[in-house]
Amino acid sequence: LKTTTMAVAGFALVPRHVVCGAETKPPSEKLNIAGIGVGGQGGGVLNDMASENIVALCDVDWNKAAHTFNRFPNATKYKDYRVMLDKQKDFDAVMIATPDHMHAPITVAALRAGKHVYVEKPMAHSIEEARVMTRVAKETGLVTQMGNNGHAGEGLRLTREWIQAG
Repeated sequence: LKTTTMAVAGFALVPRHVVCGAETKPPSEKLNIAGIGVGGQGGGVLNDMASENIVALCDVDWNKAAHTFNRFPNATKYKDYRVMLDKQKDFDAVMIATPDHMHAPITVAALRAGKHVYVEKPMAHSIEEARVMTRVAKETGLVTQMGNNGHAGEGLRLTREWIQAG
């Protein structure tokens, strides 16, 4: 009993990076993410999020999404995002990479379901859609981000620094 108590106390007092390693996140610090539109671009985006918990996948074309389904075999699979948002509550955020015309409607539905959103560009097809998305994001207080991978690379940041430095 004394040995067990000391071992438990040791794990409670030892910093996480000693037990898990400096670059390793414990499961309690990982996001639970759902992917909507995972057969094309979305599959690649989810690969970049693979260090998190991918818990749900949704795509209307399961043949095209098969490679992503195979990459994340423990994720629950759906064909309809509305069913997924209604049925599965254990995720924190959604990644949306459907055909462009569905970005805004799915983003608004996800925000209203209480989920943070990462959506591929273009985020909307009209100024009104963008305004609705902005309003709902403000109302819910959730984090949203539009992906624009061309502007996320080191090269662009470095060029910006050079220009700013003269």
